[in-house]
Parts: sequence; structure tokens; C-alpha cells
Amino acid sequence: MNTKRPTCAAPALETPAPDASQTYSYCDLHYTESASTALAEEVALAIAYNGISQAVMLVTPTDLEDFIVGFSLGSGIIEDASDIYDLQLSGSGSAQYAQVTIANRAFWNLKQQRRQLAGTSGCGLCGVEAVEQALPDLKVLPGAPLPPAEWLDGLRQRIGAFQPLGQHCGAVHAAVFMNAQGELLLGREDIGRHNALDKLIGGLIRQKIPTTGGLAIVTSRCSLELIQKVLRAGIQTLVSLSSPTGLAVQWARRHNLNLIHLPQKNAPRVYSPALESQA
Repeated sequence: MNTKRPTCAAPALETPAPDASQTYSYCDLHYTESASTALAEEVALAIAYNGISQAVMLVTPTDLEDFIVGFSLGSGIIEDASDIYDLQLSGSGSAQYAQVTIANRAFWNLKQQRRQLAGTSGCGLCGVEAVEQALPDLKVLPGAPLPPAEWLDGLRQRIGAFQPLGQHCGAVHAAVFMNAQGELLLGREDIGRHNALDKLIGGLIRQKIPTTGGLAIVTSRCSLELIQKVLRAGIQTLVSLSSPTGLAVQWARRHNLNLIHLPQKNAPRVYSPALESQA
């Protein structure tokens, strides 16, 4: 277990970035009373690799560099962050653009995939052209011990410090990283559950935070694409505040990923590794 504590990570800001939410007015059904409230913003982010358009994703307009790195790795476009040579963001308002320069080997593999994604905030597999792309052959993890029970005590409340936008206006998911000492280090938020995890993975990579012995926490439902992203990132434990799907459990067990569901009122449920493997 890696005991080195990163010094570069810090909790999310107490107040959300100004471009992450805006105030909107509303009234009741009879137009007799009016008020205003903050709502989470979303923008269309067009991503191009080596000049070729690859995806348009609806995202919360914060931590976009983290998102690009995490999306590139989590989608299998690159195998390592070193495959990204340059990243340029442009655009304004609801239209944003990312020009990403990647290594020739990664670009060749991308072209071979022949996939043109049209992303949404609700699905992480939109636009794949073949079942093989949706169910890729990923490496099996070496395996890691389950986290101590005390690491999960009060976790739902403790991650609130890493959800400033969610507490401010709602409508967003969060992904948070806990290190090998059980310390919450880094959090990211987005309207898309898979986007939030991409941002977290990208943030860990860009800040060079070791993931050995640590775990990722997601506030959203845990389905297959989230499993695939943490597998590609090499994170060996995933804690979900919502129930996993059956396919997510199957993949977690097949790839030696610790998968834990943390119900709101009940004790943690370990779905992977399977109970019979612990006998």
C-alpha cells in the first residue's frame, strides 16, 4: 500500500465557479408568486483529436482540462496520459471546443475504432458501432484489500465538502477520491455521472496523485461504463452511493475490482469480490 501523501490536492472550492451556475427566475402555476434560484449550467463541448472530430459531450463548464484527459483515458482513446501532447480549449457561452493532439499510435488506434460518439449526460456508450466496442477486452486488476470499515463511516456526509455545486443548486453528480490513508483528497462534479468520474480521473493524472491503495467514490448509479473507466485508470476499489447494475457486478468480479455499494441507511454491501472467492 502506498503511504505517500500527495501535497498538491485540495478539497473543492466552498463556492462554485461563476460559470458553473446561473440564477433564473420562476413563478408558480398561477403567476401569483415569483422567485429566483441557481441552476447548474451545461455546455456542448466538441472534442477533436489531431484535427478530426470525435465527440460532442454535454458537460458542466468546470475542470474541462481534467475532463478531456479523463475522457481520453476512460474511453480507451489513449493508454497513458503521455499520449496527449497538447490540449487547447476555445469557444464561449454554450459552445466550447477542445483540440487535442495525441501520439500517432493513439491516433491510429482511434481511427481503427471507426467510432463517432454523440455524447449525452445520460449515457457513456452513445454511438459505438459494435458490441466489441461496448464490451472491450480490459486488463484484470492485480487485486487489493477491501478498505477498512471506518473509512466508510459517515462517508455520505463527509463528501459534502467536495460537492459545492451540488449543494448550491443540485442537478449534478460527484466523484471523489480517497487515498491510501483514508483521506478524502479530490472531488469533481458534473451534470453527467460519467463526466464527473472522467474529471476526477483526469484531475488525479494531471496532479500526479498516486491511486495505489485508494478508492473512487461516485454518487450516481453504478453501471458498466463507470466500471470500465476505473479499470482503465487502474483504480482498484469503487464505492457507489447507488446500487450497481448486474452487468457492473459481473465485470467487477471478472476484472478483480472491489465494488462496494454504500446504501443510505444500511451497512456497506460488497458485491465484488464475490463471497465465494473469500472462502
